[in-house]
Amino acid sequence: MILLNTRYSGLLKIAIIGVSLLTVGCAATTRSIDPNESTVHYDASYDFSDKKEIVNKLTDSLMNTTLMGRESAKPIIVIYGIANETAEHINTGGISDDIRLKLIQAGEYRFVNRKQRDNTLAEADFQYAGFVPPEQRIIEGRQLGANYILAGTLRSIEKKQPKQWRLNRRKLVYYSMNLELTNIQTGEISWADNVEIARESSQPIIGW
Repeated sequence: MILLNTRYSGLLKIAIIGVSLLTVGCAATTRSIDPNESTVHYDASYDFSDKKEIVNKLTDSLMNTTLMGRESAKPIIVIYGIANETAEHINTGGISDDIRLKLIQAGEYRFVNRKQRDNTLAEADFQYAGFVPPEQRIIEGRQLGANYILAGTLRSIEKKQPKQWRLNRRKLVYYSMNLELTNIQTGEISWADNVEIARESSQPIIGW
């Protein structure tokens, strides 16, 4: 009986040690990375480094267009968003927001805030409802009128290898981001450009 208890006790200790090692080995780790540096892509899906590439290329293209030479004043732009036609849940608002930020910081374009129109109208109504002294009220009808609409579309094509015996599963994803600037008065597309990103991933069929 003593030998059996000793044996079971030893097996229990080994089991506890094994579970402990598995727990330590599977523990999550976190580290900070610089978003301005190139990063490793863990799969073929869209990530924040793709957004950075798209924003930089399209902003540089818009800054270098001859549009600026044809305008007597800084063009005023309103953003109507970027449509997401991919199969992924991608917040394309982050792309348009970053493009707007870079253009504002460059000082070459002006923007009206379409997202805040309802709030500006509500604030104007509040001021004229008698809650604000007349001399402090804004003058209605003085908002800027946009000259151009900035809008675009993000699309993707995904291609997987056909089913057959292999050790790795490979996938190719192609992204295309198109952006265009439309003259509100004439309806003419005054500028357009696109960015293409293609990425292939390989993943073991069986893995940790």
